Amino acid sequence: MAYGFGAVNKTINPSIKNKNDDAINRLQGSSIFTGRVIDVILDGSDPKAIGSIIYTTVESSPGDVSTVQPSSQIFTATPLFTNVKNYPLINEIVLLIRQPNINIKKNTGSKNTYYLNVLGVWNHPHHNAIPYAQGQNQPTQNKTLAQTILGSPKSTNDQLSNITFGKTFVERDNINPLLPFEGDVIYEGRWGNSIRFGSTVKNRPNNWSSIGTDGDPIMIIRNGQGVDPKNASLHITENINTDLGSVYFSSTQKLPLETASTSYVSYKNNPPIIPSEYIENQIIITSGRLVFNSSADHILLSSKKSINLNSVESVNIDSPTTVIQSTNTYIGSKNANEPLLLGNQTVNLLNQLITNLSGFMTICSTVVSTPPGTPLVQLNVAAAQVNTSLQALQANLETLKSKYNYTV
Repeated sequence: MAYGFGAVNKTINPSIKNKNDDAINRLQGSSIFTGRVIDVILDGSDPKAIGSIIYTTVESSPGDVSTVQPSSQIFTATPLFTNVKNYPLINEIVLLIRQPNINIKKNTGSKNTYYLNVLGVWNHPHHNAIPYAQGQNQPTQNKTLAQTILGSPKSTNDQLSNITFGKTFVERDNINPLLPFEGDVIYEGRWGNSIRFGSTVKNRPNNWSSIGTDGDPIMIIRNGQGVDPKNASLHITENINTDLGSVYFSSTQKLPLETASTSYVSYKNNPPIIPSEYIENQIIITSGRLVFNSSADHILLSSKKSINLNSVESVNIDSPTTVIQSTNTYIGSKNANEPLLLGNQTVNLLNQLITNLSGFMTICSTVVSTPPGTPLVQLNVAAAQVNTSLQALQANLETLKSKYNYTV
């Protein structure tokens, strides 16, 4: 019985003789072989061991290692690549390689076992565990060859497999792989999160290639699959409106984003093109909630044209100090034409008016006419002074109006 590369090839192509069987067996016998994961060390008790796996050879324990006691043929392996953390699950099969270890200074032949990637036996990002050996399949785990090629990670009767993947990993039946297009580079997590380095691909099932030219670049970061096609083997594409959170870096693509609000009535002319119609390079961030937090310095928003704050309910500003430095400010309407009054100058002019009127009234309250018909000289003088003051105040009324700020 063949295992590793040979076994995968024979499973998918049982009627085709693998011409490279001998070469593969030679590689397995020398430095490259496979192992079934029994445990993954992630608890941090030994920092140097984090990411290491305990495995058994596929030959010695082809069954479900989560339901049988490990045989005496158990070994350890460490990650070959330390900068990219891609740890396997229990019951997944990994590629193993023997390479030099830290003792190579003393013994040039000193080697450790390192593991590479998980074998994609189901061709699915969620998991690639093989829990049961040939002849031990539970009825709910039976799959046809076509289902295997499609990469179905779940039972044919929609029952989730009752096996152990680890201490916290729970299999889900609503995670789908992404549909690739020519030239794509895609990184997929196990939970519907992904990064696609892609491009415009005309006449293919995606929602970013309605216009533009084949090869126009696009990058999509997605966290949380937003659609459930009820068949985990189907390949899907990202959905900008239903995925839980996304960042789109586009070049010429028209992205069908359904924004919460597209009201641009504050613009007198040249309002922004709505995001779903824009066809030049842009970055779109969308999720149920967005938080931009600066823990040490500023948040800077800079735009060649305008910065639009658009909401269904309200725009609120809570700050000890709010400064708006603008040539013209319109409050209440883009057509506001009522100038605001300058507070200090208005108060000063009103104080002058009140002071003069108060003095005039004080004189009026004590003046008498003796004998009757005699001119009231004091009242005449006071009235003339108030009149002069009122004329001056009237001349300054226009200066109270703001030249730049308007309301309705």
